[in-house]
Amino acid sequence: MPVHTSQESHGQRGRGVGLVLALGSAVAFGGSGTAAKPLIEAGLDPLHVVWLRIVGAALVMLPLAVRHRDLVRRRPALLVGFGLFAVAGVQAFYFASISRIPVGVALLVEYLGPAIVLGWVRFVQRRPVTPAAAVGVVLAVGGLACVVEIWSGLSFDPLGLLLALGAACCQAGYFVLSDQGSEAGAEAPDPLGVIAYGLLVGAAVLTVVARPWGMEWEVLGGAALMDGAAVPAWLLLGWVVLIATVLAYVTGVVAVRRLSPQVAGVVGCLEAVVATVLAWVLLGEHLGVAQIVGGLVVLAGAFVAQRSAPGRRAPRKVASGGE
Repeated sequence: MPVHTSQESHGQRGRGVGLVLALGSAVAFGGSGTAAKPLIEAGLDPLHVVWLRIVGAALVMLPLAVRHRDLVRRRPALLVGFGLFAVAGVQAFYFASISRIPVGVALLVEYLGPAIVLGWVRFVQRRPVTPAAAVGVVLAVGGLACVVEIWSGLSFDPLGLLLALGAACCQAGYFVLSDQGSEAGAEAPDPLGVIAYGLLVGAAVLTVVARPWGMEWEVLGGAALMDGAAVPAWLLLGWVVLIATVLAYVTGVVAVRRLSPQVAGVVGCLEAVVATVLAWVLLGEHLGVAQIVGGLVVLAGAFVAQRSAPGRRAPRKVASGGE
């Protein structure tokens, strides 16, 4: 009995840390649009901003890639998959979708990712899904519909919706792939190494897609306007690279390892709420009553989801220890 209590307490602490990391990741990811929009309005193409973001993060993480170079031999499929889906896929599909359908609709479809994760866990991995996680997803998606005010941009473009659904599948891949190997103990692939190589793969793919040789490089030497205030473009780019990419991916992947893909996915929905609030505060964009209510509903969904059965791996360890 004492062993059970100790391990249960350790599991709860680990879950608490995971929840804090997931929230931190959502906040970091959510700030990307607020910093990137002034750069785009200053003259940079959206895809070029994405390319700068991923390439910059890949260069920052390059020393970790060298340190964990054994992963290339041990887990090549994981590294390529993470780079293609969790890094390049989400970005490419999302930007392609918003070229055809309203941003709000694209965001809502993309954030069906947590629901796809639940389906993957239940029907592919054949693991039980807790009612709390399912209810959390429903609340989060409903709240997001209000946050992005989907009714103001309803339109039907089959290809645009398919592209947004591709972004959702890639987002689900991010959560599922982040969890790969977490049951292997000391043999688990180091999350920092996975992120480093994923960014390198993503940078290579996005170089082909974005074609940065036609970029307006002089924009980076000037200033961009943030709600009327001039901010150095390099400072905004630094925020996008270091906070909204490096910190966001590191905290996000570690959070998935400590929680589960389905719980971390629901908490990740807060990214859209954070992005909306930051745009209101820093860019002067109006925040309506429906968006405030929607944000509260998303928070409720994240709260419900994180209360789902803790320590999915702990019970096996406790049983083993008891025997």
